[in-house]
Formats: sequence, C-alpha cells, structure tokens
Amino acid sequence: MSAKRRDKITIIYEILLAIIKKGGIIKPTHLLYKSNLSYKRMIPILEELEKKGLIYKEEKGNKKNYLITEEGRKFVQEYKRMKEFIDSFGF
Repeated sequence: MSAKRRDKITIIYEILLAIIKKGGIIKPTHLLYKSNLSYKRMIPILEELEKKGLIYKEEKGNKKNYLITEEGRKFVQEYKRMKEFIDSFGF
C-alpha cells in the first residue's frame, strides 16, 4: 500500500494552516516539520507564496520567520469552503 501523494494546492494549504496555527508566525524549522516536506522542496514553494503575497519573510540578524498575510488567510478560508463543497458530493 503506497501513501497518497499530496497535490501542490493541498501542500500550500497545509503550509498556510501551519502558520495560522502558530499564531500567524513560524520559524522555518517548525514549518519544515509541520509541512512534512524536504527543505529542497519547501523553499521554492515558500518563495512562490511570497511572490503571490500569501506570506512574507521577516529577518532579524540570522533569525528568520514566515508570517501569513491577509491574502494568505483568505486563501485558507476559500480552500476550506471549496473542500467542503467537493466533499459534499463524495469526491
């Protein structure tokens, strides 16, 4: 039995949800554990989320944090709504 692969949208949702659950701000290492991705796979996704305005990176010295934006929060709300709609049809 093989594990079901997550699609990119689901991964993005899980990353944003992890940030929300940490109070809207998360360290990269915590995000790495929560997202269950390799560092190599996670970084391009975070860069894309930054470009799209869903998260932003805050750097203080050598410390880095990722914060969710209002657009990121809207994405999570809409994803949940869409998923509930799809699930209601049994897909």
